[in-house]
Amino acid sequence: MSGRLSDAQLVDWLRLIRSENVGPRTFQQLVNRFGGAGAALEALPELAARSLRGRVIRIASREEALREIEAAGALGVRFATTGDPDYPPLLREIADAPPLIALRGASWVAQRDGVAIVGSRNASASGLAFAERLARGLALENYVVVSGLARGIDAVAHRATLETGTIAVLAGGHARPYPAEHARLVEEIAERGLVISEMPIEWEPRGRDFPRRNRIISGVSRATIVVEAARRSGSLITARFANEQGREVFAVPGSPLDPRAEGTNDLIRQGATLCARPEDVISTLSENAGAPTRKTLFDDGVTEEENLIDELDLFPENGSAFEERPRRPDFVAPAEPSQSEKTRQAENGDDAEPPRDPHEVVVSLLGPAPIPIDELIRVARLTAPEVQGVLTELDMEGRLQRHGVNSVSLAFNRKL
Repeated sequence: MSGRLSDAQLVDWLRLIRSENVGPRTFQQLVNRFGGAGAALEALPELAARSLRGRVIRIASREEALREIEAAGALGVRFATTGDPDYPPLLREIADAPPLIALRGASWVAQRDGVAIVGSRNASASGLAFAERLARGLALENYVVVSGLARGIDAVAHRATLETGTIAVLAGGHARPYPAEHARLVEEIAERGLVISEMPIEWEPRGRDFPRRNRIISGVSRATIVVEAARRSGSLITARFANEQGREVFAVPGSPLDPRAEGTNDLIRQGATLCARPEDVISTLSENAGAPTRKTLFDDGVTEEENLIDELDLFPENGSAFEERPRRPDFVAPAEPSQSEKTRQAENGDDAEPPRDPHEVVVSLLGPAPIPIDELIRVARLTAPEVQGVLTELDMEGRLQRHGVNSVSLAFNRKL
């Protein structure tokens, strides 16, 4: 399975990988067993019926594959196999590498060493400011910043490196970026960077698709940095994947008073490398020179891939284990927008940002760690009078702590 596919081969590959319960490992087994995707498609119905006690699985049709190819072309998306020169080389190394990915943008960006920056969607102002500083510092050393397009830390990391090229990994298809208000950001990333998805072009992401995406974020990266993460956060799933893939895991320490730092502080206690500046990452990666890390950060005996993709055991004589398994509820899916929000998006366009209440924005960005007021204004993307008005209100309520004249934090001894 090397080189670029012919048009006919691409149709077969899409049909096979889009068929029910055929994931990366089942795909690999089928192609290896039958010598190609076309032959595997012919053998699959009988094989599935025999292996699954008569159960019939749905096989993607030729028409569906052709429609997806047409939709991809309209968006400027192209497909790459693990043997294609455009396929990210680091991603090719992981055990469950997607056999076929959809790429939009500058493929050469993925030939550079990637570093993933992930963290809380509801990040603090100090976390956002540090993520931006970190991303810019890594870009100056020719690392490409990788993230998942989410609100908060992900978006800041992408925006900080638009000029130098950044990689966004989607949980859904290219026609359905999540969240919807980041549609314009996707366009900007595609101009100089790269957008990656393994899902069908029109796929609307579900909660379970985000952990699946996370293995690709860590897979295209030499290291993963978690900036802020509560316990049981999706960012910690990315860190777990990075560790299983033999990649470096870094964590940014935070205040023990801030729930958004509990996950990162736990990672450091478990053995992740502390990251307090870009140089911490750069020097570690330089010293290791690409050698896989041997740290074991998670000692609970659980591997994320066990609960990741529904794959069926079509070859029980091989002792493989692709049967469907129950999932642990370790990831909370992003909340669905309300009906009023859906209506607003329909009226204003998918790339419009949701309404921003200055009070809610400022309070969500503040935490126990002091943040300069001018930095808070910049990160909040509000006007100076709006931010100062909220700070005055919080000060009068006894909910604000001032550090000199230029920095503020939440009064952590008071309940909001």
